[in-house]
Amino acid sequence: MPRLPAPDYPADVRERLAADAQEVIDRYPDSRSALLPLLHLVQAEEGHVTRTGLQFCAEVLGLTTAEVTAVATFYTMYRREPGGEYQVGVCTNTLCAVMGGDAIFEGLRRHLGIGNGDTTPDGKITLEHVECNAACDFAPVVMVNWEFFDNQTVESAKALVDDLRAGRGAEPTRGAPLCTFRETSRILAGFPDPRPDAVEASGGAGPASLAGLRLAKGESTGPARVGPPRGAPPSTGHQQHPGEHLSSHDAPQQTSASDPDHPAGPVTEEGEG
Repeated sequence: MPRLPAPDYPADVRERLAADAQEVIDRYPDSRSALLPLLHLVQAEEGHVTRTGLQFCAEVLGLTTAEVTAVATFYTMYRREPGGEYQVGVCTNTLCAVMGGDAIFEGLRRHLGIGNGDTTPDGKITLEHVECNAACDFAPVVMVNWEFFDNQTVESAKALVDDLRAGRGAEPTRGAPLCTFRETSRILAGFPDPRPDAVEASGGAGPASLAGLRLAKGESTGPARVGPPRGAPPSTGHQQHPGEHLSSHDAPQQTSASDPDHPAGPVTEEGEG
């Protein structure tokens, strides 16, 4: 049986969203260019991009729902199902993986009792693998609602999600203060960021990357250590010492299989058995 049309937003919600949508559309010479921020806008309303949200975007932009759906399903930052208040993404790309990202994801999966893309029963945490967050000098990295939590370990990541579930909050290692997923979505739609000092907050490169830049420019005066001695505790806040990368590791970790159903294995040459 064909699906029934998506229900419309309540009249007051639609009026409010229409005003916000027009503010976004007015920023662009071609209204179609406003689709990405409008998808963030409707995601901020319900916590994920619903059929109603897709239909709303199509109507205000003069597009078909198929055109809007094609965009919403292409980009992973748009949820298609309800999720948690905090989206906890563990980077398991190469460097984070060998530095402990796979172990962190497996530890959180067991600790929370959920799988990739699933949400805890209390509606607080959605856990997922994420692709490279361009923070390799802080590996392994966990992101909560796209804010950085650097140099994580299995135990520090468990403590992080426990604090979030208990309502104690958490302070990102760098960048703006943490907010909810819906609030993050509205900020990504292009509306003013209400968080104190958010605009001034920085998420720049760390000492390890800057040391590489100095080497590339020929500015190095001698060998310099960018990692702490073995066994040093992980970073717990914003304080860093010049020339030192406050990592919880100074050697790669043994990785675990990120996906037990599809383990990585050796690749053979074409034509080999």
